[in-house]
Amino acid sequence: MLASRFSNRLKPVPEPIARQIATLAPVTPVPAPGPDFLDLKVRLHQSLLDEINLSVIERMPKEQFVSEVGDIIRELLVNETTPLNERERKQIVKDVLDEVMGLGPLEPLLREDTIDDILVNTFDKVYVERQGRLELTPVRFQDNAHLLRIINKMVAAVGRRVDEGQPVVDARLADGSRINAVVPPVAVDGPLLSIRKFAKRPFDLDLLIENGTITSDMAVMLQGMVRGKISILISGGTGTGKTTMLNALSKAINPRERIVTIEDAAELQLQQPHVARLETRPPNADGRGEVTQRDLVKNALRMRPDRIILGEVRADEAFDMLQAMNTGHEGSMSTIHANSPRDAITRLEQVIGMAGLEMSPRTIRSQIVSAIQVVMQLARGTDGRRRLISLQEMAGMEGDVPTMNEILRFVRTGTDADGNLHGHYEWKGIRPRFVEQLESMGIVLPNGLFMSHRRAAE
Repeated sequence: MLASRFSNRLKPVPEPIARQIATLAPVTPVPAPGPDFLDLKVRLHQSLLDEINLSVIERMPKEQFVSEVGDIIRELLVNETTPLNERERKQIVKDVLDEVMGLGPLEPLLREDTIDDILVNTFDKVYVERQGRLELTPVRFQDNAHLLRIINKMVAAVGRRVDEGQPVVDARLADGSRINAVVPPVAVDGPLLSIRKFAKRPFDLDLLIENGTITSDMAVMLQGMVRGKISILISGGTGTGKTTMLNALSKAINPRERIVTIEDAAELQLQQPHVARLETRPPNADGRGEVTQRDLVKNALRMRPDRIILGEVRADEAFDMLQAMNTGHEGSMSTIHANSPRDAITRLEQVIGMAGLEMSPRTIRSQIVSAIQVVMQLARGTDGRRRLISLQEMAGMEGDVPTMNEILRFVRTGTDADGNLHGHYEWKGIRPRFVEQLESMGIVLPNGLFMSHRRAAE
């Protein structure tokens, strides 16, 4: 009766979709269930597949599909002897729907706005990051095979694959969240999954002030730098907020400018009306079709950009990026992995060397000094808060060595018993050379902003 009632409303699913849904294991509820609850969910999931004629979900309104499947699950529960209260019954219906329609156990975590990162260490250990701190959750998968099926469902949606032949993959979800998955044999104990969630609220400088990343007078300076087309390199370690800072700075770009963004995995949330987004492409199964960041930088120069924003400098595309900055694309921005502004310049020199060009170290350094005007250093403190800890301006060359002047730094004064870091921002008393460039464009910064040893306003 159930089968005929449901199948009359839906047309048969194409075989690949039906096979994918049929192989999914049931999701585990929160809080972590006992064995009886898991067994019940296994039986319910299989009974659901036996009762319905699998259909083309895409052709049916989601609300109708959810309603129909929910009714069937509730009717199946009538014949179950496992004692369940009303909350547990609702949880089972919700979890099975998440499994069929979404990403199973991860769906509640993806919907929660307070979570920044989801870190899955094999099937039974799922961590999340909230406000810079890691927490172990009660969420778990049925087994490693279940986790691997969910991973495959994610990457297949964007035309990627992950298996023994290609055990590492980068991809993104439909909402823009970035994912990285590592599976055996590279992952020794079972599949590993990391999800960097896409922020629902686009970042701007006001939000960074709220978060304590910068102060109000620093925001005034940064906004002026972006409007005045100062070329900026954002440096920091993993998870220090480099992309977030890039997003926030981009808000100050004139909406009449044409921006081309180039990323390995699209994460930027630029809010201007004239943005052309480019993303790299890995080689296919035959080893062909790869599109690198360097290819995209070269192509971007033919797209009449006012500014080029490179999500992250990784390899030989750095040389083409510097060439663009030196030939009429001022105000371009990028990020790089480094622990200090000085390390950022050294690393930039190294990745330019990967281009295989016959250039002396002095020539490479001269290119860097003439292209990059400001280096911003970000760090994540022991309290989990991300901060701009140093801002330095390229001052030129002394012999063969690039020189830098520190404009602003974060002075750490201590850490309390709860791990909260205490300190303040301090101006170094150096008036940057770019101030003259800003003034020539009609951008005037407040008087006394760069006064020596003055603490930055909150």
